[in-house]
Amino acid sequence: MSQGNSVYKQRGVISSVIVFLMVAICGWTAFEWTVNRVYVPEGFSMRLRYKGPPLPLLPGNRPAATSGFAKVDEQGRVLEKGVLRDMLGPGRHFRSPLYWERVLIPDIVIKPGEIGIATSKLGKQLPAGEYLVDGDLEASEYKGVLRKVFGPGRYRVNDYAHTFTVIQTKAIHDRDQVKYAGWVEIPTGYVGVVTNLSDNPATGAKKGIQEQVLPPGIYPINEKEQQIDIVEIGYRELSIVSNLKTDARGDLLYDVAGEPITSQDDSGIFFYSNDGFPINMDFTAIWGILPDQAPNVIRTFGNVSAVEQKVVIPQIESICRNVGARYGAVELLVGDSRQEFQKQASTNFAKVLEEKNITLLNGLIRHIYIPQDVRLPIQQSFIADEQKLTREEQQTTAKIEGDLREAEQKVELEIEKVRVETEKIVAKTIAEGQKKVQETVAETKRLEAQIDREVSLIEAQATVLLGQAKADTTRMTEEARANKFKLAIEAFGSGEAYNMWVFANGLPEQIELNLIYAGEGTFWTDLKGFTETMLGKQQASGKNAPAK
Repeated sequence: MSQGNSVYKQRGVISSVIVFLMVAICGWTAFEWTVNRVYVPEGFSMRLRYKGPPLPLLPGNRPAATSGFAKVDEQGRVLEKGVLRDMLGPGRHFRSPLYWERVLIPDIVIKPGEIGIATSKLGKQLPAGEYLVDGDLEASEYKGVLRKVFGPGRYRVNDYAHTFTVIQTKAIHDRDQVKYAGWVEIPTGYVGVVTNLSDNPATGAKKGIQEQVLPPGIYPINEKEQQIDIVEIGYRELSIVSNLKTDARGDLLYDVAGEPITSQDDSGIFFYSNDGFPINMDFTAIWGILPDQAPNVIRTFGNVSAVEQKVVIPQIESICRNVGARYGAVELLVGDSRQEFQKQASTNFAKVLEEKNITLLNGLIRHIYIPQDVRLPIQQSFIADEQKLTREEQQTTAKIEGDLREAEQKVELEIEKVRVETEKIVAKTIAEGQKKVQETVAETKRLEAQIDREVSLIEAQATVLLGQAKADTTRMTEEARANKFKLAIEAFGSGEAYNMWVFANGLPEQIELNLIYAGEGTFWTDLKGFTETMLGKQQASGKNAPAK
């Protein structure tokens, strides 16, 4: 009875253990799928920080990380409390909130036309005055702004180690200058002048404006490292013109000499000649900036507009006034002195721009407005001189026309002479040609008659030779046939033996002889006649056979 109770007790214990294990497994599974389970959606990552057990006596206690990320072993097991370097990607994960701090971090998305600038929050301190660091995400040795910029794409960034700033094209205004950073586009016809905000030990580039410019294109520029000035390259036209008087309808007013009337102000380039007359002048400059000159323009003047306002316009006015004041009003109007003034002003202007590293293509004096009381007598004098020259030219033209008419008559006379002479030469040539034709025809007929006679002689000779050849052929054939019979008879010994051979040779291979006795002497008499008959036929066939 006691043994039965013992067995019963053992079974109860086993059942209790099984029930306990099942409850524990079900409870752990429910805890794992309800409390520990975490889902990371697409476009997010999960940053983990190991906190350790909720109670000091529970297993899993670790020392706190002294700096940076918490360390892990080769199997990924944490060795320190702190934030892990690697984050969990999209999907289902199991991390207990009792041991882990779980934070969803959205991915950094950089769209086309944007760039990302990262700042490292972990690492060693940079030397004083420096703030840019080399390296990549989670691979920089120092704290600071990464030199590297990040183009369009999706990045999984651990915000414990880095902050991320996404920018488009950014205009940076510095007084009257505009510089660009971020996604910088340099259009065709422009270059980018680079200004480094700090030294770059990796490339050796120093802080300040760089001599190497960026050609047209798209560039991702770190605003903490560089700034770009976009400078238009090529030639520009600048004209300084005087104000002219107009009527109520806006049409220009002209003086008695047909020259436009200035407004008598200091517009255009105004100065006094060395004889005290007020002068207005128009000037046009074709100047420009080449790619290798752009850095100096930014360094010296700030922008292209400043070059025009601070250099080009003031120098044009200054040079033209200084040079023009050396000439009198009349000298500025006519003669080689005006050309000398143009050359000297353009040369001085080009020299000044060259010293400032600016290119001048052309500097042209377009118009000089001289006072009417100075200009009119000179113009009238020139008009009189021109009229005199015109009359002289008219006389010269009349004389030339007379010479032309005389030459035309001579030409017509020579043409008639040439025509008559040509007709004579043509008639003579035709007569000589006809004579030559008649002579050729007569000679041809004579040669034809001679050839016909020679042909007749050759044909007669051919006829004679052909007849002789035929006669010789017949004679030789007959002689050959006679010699044949002669030789045959000599071979058989007698003519009778030869005849018998011919007879025998003419008999057929299958011959049947029937002897008929018809009385004494009849058979032989008939056979003899038969023999003679056969011999005659054989001879006849022999005559027709070809000679051998």
